[in-house]
Amino acid sequence: MVSVSVELFLSASDPRPMYQQIIDQITTRVMAGDWASGQPLPSIRELAATSGVSVITVKRAYDELERAGVIATRHGKGSVVAERTDHARQLLEAGLAKQLADTVAIAAQLGLDRDALHQRLDAALDAPSLSSSKE
Repeated sequence: MVSVSVELFLSASDPRPMYQQIIDQITTRVMAGDWASGQPLPSIRELAATSGVSVITVKRAYDELERAGVIATRHGKGSVVAERTDHARQLLEAGLAKQLADTVAIAAQLGLDRDALHQRLDAALDAPSLSSSKE
């Protein structure tokens, strides 16, 4: 079986560390069903070379993905998409919960009440970038 094509869009201007960007993008593809269970992933060295990041960065991302149950690694055989992807969903849910908690904390610092925060969330949901991705 040929490994999946991993074209990642990593950005130095993104506030998330590179390893987290890798984790998020791989998790998203697994959750979307773009990559089937058992599908091989590129080697750590291959992904580092194609993404322009260090081997250590990719290794950290793969280690986190394995701990989260998104991928499985077999020594000497490489990494594959895990058979059970409900762990990937749990990882995304945890990420969303953290983002929401951070948002609530920032809203409190700004002095926004519940209604004002709801209005901002509604506006963000209605933004053209989100509405076009729903279709």
